[in-house]
Amino acid sequence: MDANVYQHFRKEEHPFIDTVGDWLEQVTSQYAPFLTDFLDPRQMYILETLIRQNSDLAYTFYGGYEQAERKRCLIYPDYYTPETTDYGIALFEIVYPVKFATLSHGKILGTMMSVGVKREYFGDIISDGERWQVFVANEVAHYVTSQIDKIGRISVRLEERGYTDIIVPKDEWSPERTTLSSLRLDTVISTVYNISRQRSKQLVEAGKVKVNWTENIRPDFLVDLLDIISVRGFGRVQIQELEGKTKKEKYRVLLGVLRK
Repeated sequence: MDANVYQHFRKEEHPFIDTVGDWLEQVTSQYAPFLTDFLDPRQMYILETLIRQNSDLAYTFYGGYEQAERKRCLIYPDYYTPETTDYGIALFEIVYPVKFATLSHGKILGTMMSVGVKREYFGDIISDGERWQVFVANEVAHYVTSQIDKIGRISVRLEERGYTDIIVPKDEWSPERTTLSSLRLDTVISTVYNISRQRSKQLVEAGKVKVNWTENIRPDFLVDLLDIISVRGFGRVQIQELEGKTKKEKYRVLLGVLRK
């Protein structure tokens, strides 16, 4: 990978950049498609940037449904025409006693990861307020269904569904335009949820904040395009667009916000 590429991204993203370079080299040398694991929006942005800058290869993202947040990417030579089955995604519904129990995104994800499967093998977990469904990489689908029969104390079973049975997710990002004095993590949280900077700093340092599904305890961490911030007890924020600065040097941003 061209060394100049690294300067446009965070230091902690450099290993992922190297991995993308390996993927592109493999497709070029073998002249055959390559399928990634599930990527978050920030990773998709990096991958798309690198492909456009460094190769003539084609690529498409797919996460099981049109509005998917987490998607797999198929990278392929120009001769290839991808099909839906190429993305290797299975859809499962979590069947549980709806009248007597309540599930949550966090409990479902925690259970799935507790059986020893990496987050990269799971796509979106969606709900219409009652039913819950999850997108899983085919490679681990059988293992996951054989291992999970409880979520917390709730007895469950995972039943495969066809794509015509996908529920309409209840949660949708609400677009909000605002200005930020900086792109620090604690500043974004303070501004969006209208809490003090000190309070937002405490949330971060207490381990209650994740950036792109990874715990981040640095209040001064600088967020960037398509990062997703999860704040326990408050909701989630996505940096959807960076729109320049005001005359007072504040950042104009378009955010997607999910409030609890």
